[in-house]
Amino acid sequence: MQPKDIVLEFYKSDIILDKIAVSQFLHPDVTVDWNSSKGFIQMNRDDILNLTDELSRAYIRSKIRISHIVAEENTVAVRYSHFVKTIENPREEMLLAHFFVIWEIKEDKLFKGFQMSQFS
Repeated sequence: MQPKDIVLEFYKSDIILDKIAVSQFLHPDVTVDWNSSKGFIQMNRDDILNLTDELSRAYIRSKIRISHIVAEENTVAVRYSHFVKTIENPREEMLLAHFFVIWEIKEDKLFKGFQMSQFS
């Protein structure tokens, strides 16, 4: 599978709330350097999977809308908006945040991520 296809499959599906599905996309040595509106966070595989658990407790649905995706060799850049539905209000879809991430793919897995986000 091409790096762009791996990233598309990760973001196009609704797996961000499923820890087992997310783990299948992650390289064992995955890291994410995340600059958010709350500051800098560096995450490893366990941190990412713990975040997935937290998201699944708060949201019943997650939807990613990709506006841009660019790939070159094993690097893929994605700009997207993340929408969710809460447990408290499952009928209303709300914009969680806007994201831009650059992924390095290694061994057909997400290996190094460099992400920026801004809450809506």
